Amino acid sequence: MKKTLISKVVAGALLAVGANASAQLSDDSVNIGVLTDLSGIYSAIEGPGGVLAAEMAIEDFGGSVLGKEIVLTSADTQSKADLSSSKAREMFERDNVDMIVGNVSTSSALAAMEVADQMKRIALVTGAASLPITNERCNAYTVHWVYDTYALAHGTGDAVVATGKKTWFFVTADYAFGHTLERDTSEVVAAAGGEVLGSVKHPIRSTDFTSYLAQAQASGAQVIGLANAGGDTIGSIKQASELGIMGSDQTVVPLLMFSADIQALGLRDTQGMNFTVGWYWDYNEANRQFSERFMEKFNGKAPTSVQAGVYSATLNYLKAIEAVGTDNSDKVMEYLKSTEIDDGLFKGTIRQDGKFAHDMYLLQVKSPSESKNDNDIASVVRVIPAAQASLPLDQSKCKLVTGS
Repeated sequence: MKKTLISKVVAGALLAVGANASAQLSDDSVNIGVLTDLSGIYSAIEGPGGVLAAEMAIEDFGGSVLGKEIVLTSADTQSKADLSSSKAREMFERDNVDMIVGNVSTSSALAAMEVADQMKRIALVTGAASLPITNERCNAYTVHWVYDTYALAHGTGDAVVATGKKTWFFVTADYAFGHTLERDTSEVVAAAGGEVLGSVKHPIRSTDFTSYLAQAQASGAQVIGLANAGGDTIGSIKQASELGIMGSDQTVVPLLMFSADIQALGLRDTQGMNFTVGWYWDYNEANRQFSERFMEKFNGKAPTSVQAGVYSATLNYLKAIEAVGTDNSDKVMEYLKSTEIDDGLFKGTIRQDGKFAHDMYLLQVKSPSESKNDNDIASVVRVIPAAQASLPLDQSKCKLVTGS
């Protein structure tokens, strides 16, 4: 587990504030833990870039809060639930971490959330996607920051169905995230008068997708929906190209894709694909300015939406501590849920179920001739308003909403 001292004690007036405020802090520092996949299948989505994003947020905040130092700790979950649970507990019990941010797979996020809830510490989930995080499995100390499967289904799913392609077959990662993404997208397809012809499940971290893709190809479905992520999505698309599916009458639709995935695959095999994100580096000037600073520190690679989410979540957590004068989890969560967030990258509100409701973006991958550089991979074709990208609260199963 890596620990970094980010802050420097400030002088004069802030020291006086710190003296008064120290009694309101749980210890003599504010401790933040980045809990993410640093070496596994999803490491390019958040990973070391997520740690960097948290460091940038702490530096941009000023390096201290209430006159006290900020200590950043990071740990590798490898996107495994058991590791996520044990590392979260270690962070809370040994390192006195007040808040964890990250968790790029649903299984690891749910495991860490459970520990955070037990210990009344805050979990800001930036990478995992499944709707149950703020629905069936919600708790009072979790915020789902960047996107969820409802938003993905109503972004990419709606866009594809609107082109007239109504028959679908899913190739789905066999764990909570894949199941939820397939379910949410199937509901969108059915609501539009389409039909799901079938689906096939594959283990996470698969290397051979040919048998699964062959079943999808044989179904005759107009759309092959990939309800997977990271290395599994990359492998699926590469092998779909090898099988001749790409460019055929069937359309391969990745329901969750990131800029890092497209860079790994190349524009030749991904051009024209639509995908939905919670943030895109080249959407506006504020995003570009942040991304330029990030790229200077990260080998020229633009941040993913998840890495930008780590920055935003960390920054707003620190703002909340400053505003309420304490790192008490209940008071910080009350503030976060009662204040509009507008940090230059994300703008919206955190609902009572813990969903950070903000606009989403439907992107289309550029052709090689349209791209100006390695990071210039897509164009925003539609802004999806927060209300359309969020499960209506009257349909929520979250106990914080239903009261049961």
